[in-house]
Amino acid sequence: MIIPNKLNIGDKVGLVSTARYISTEELNPAIKVFEQWGLEVVLASNIFCKSDQFAGTDLQRASDLQNMINDNSIRAIFCTRGGYGTARIIDLVDFTNLIKYPKWIIGYSDITVIHSHINKLGLASLHGTMPINFKNNTSNCLLSLYTCLFKKSYSISVPTHKLNKNGFIEAQIVGGNLSVIYSLLGSNSDINTDGKILFIEDLDEYLYHIDRMILNLKRNKKFSKIAGLIVGSMQDIHDNSIAFGKSANEIIYAHTKDYDFPICFNFLAGHINNNNSIILGKKSQLDINNNNVNLLQ
Repeated sequence: MIIPNKLNIGDKVGLVSTARYISTEELNPAIKVFEQWGLEVVLASNIFCKSDQFAGTDLQRASDLQNMINDNSIRAIFCTRGGYGTARIIDLVDFTNLIKYPKWIIGYSDITVIHSHINKLGLASLHGTMPINFKNNTSNCLLSLYTCLFKKSYSISVPTHKLNKNGFIEAQIVGGNLSVIYSLLGSNSDINTDGKILFIEDLDEYLYHIDRMILNLKRNKKFSKIAGLIVGSMQDIHDNSIAFGKSANEIIYAHTKDYDFPICFNFLAGHINNNNSIILGKKSQLDINNNNVNLLQ
C-alpha cells in the first residue's frame, strides 16, 4: 500500500467539491484553519458552481478533481463536503498520476466512493472531517486531522461498549459510510475487506435500512475474512411506527456476533462533531479490551 508523505508548512493543498455545492461563507472558516496550519490553499476552478444540488455539472466536478490530481505542486486534496454526487464522477477521473505522485485525499460520507476506489488501486487515504464541518467540529477533531497529516504517528482512545468483542488486531483499515459501501457492491469501486479491519458509520437511515445493508454485506462475504470491525457513529437513525425492535448497534451485533473477529462500537468517527480521523489503507494496531479501545496508526 502506498502511503502519501506527511505535509509540511508551506505546502499547497487543493479544495474541491465532488458532491453537493458549497458557498464561500461555508468554506471560509476552514480556509482560516488551513492558513493557521501554514498551508497554502488552492481552490478548484468550479468549486462554487451550482447545478441543481451539485457543485457544478458532473464534468465540472470531475475536471476539478482531475486537475488537482494532475497538479504535482498540490500535496493534499480536501473534499469540501459530502451529500451525494461523487459516484457520478468517479469513472470520469484518471487516477494514474495520483499513484505515480501520491497525495492525501481527505473526506468522509459521500467521499467513501473515492476512498474505496483508490484503496483498490493501492493508495492510502484519510477518512476525516471536511471544510463544511470545521465551524462546528471539536478542537479534538481538528487536532486529529492535523496529527494525521503532519505527524509521524497517530493514536486515539475511546471508551469501551457493552457489545464490544475484545481482541488485538494489526491490519489495514478500509471502509467509510455504510450506505455508500452498500451502493458500491459489485462495481469497480467495491472494496476488498479480506484480512482487513472494516470501518462503517452512517447517518439519517431507518433501522430496517441498516439491517438490509448489513445483511447484504454479509451475503456478499464482506465479513467472512475480515480481521476486525469498527462501528463508528450511527447518527439520527429512524424507526417506523411499528418498531424494528433493535438499535443500529444491536442490528450489526446480531449479524456479526458469530464470527470470530473483534468488534468495537461507538468509535468516535463519522457524522459527529468529534469526528476523529482514520487513515484508510495504512497498517494499524487496534486493541479492544475491557477498559477502552485504542487505535494506533
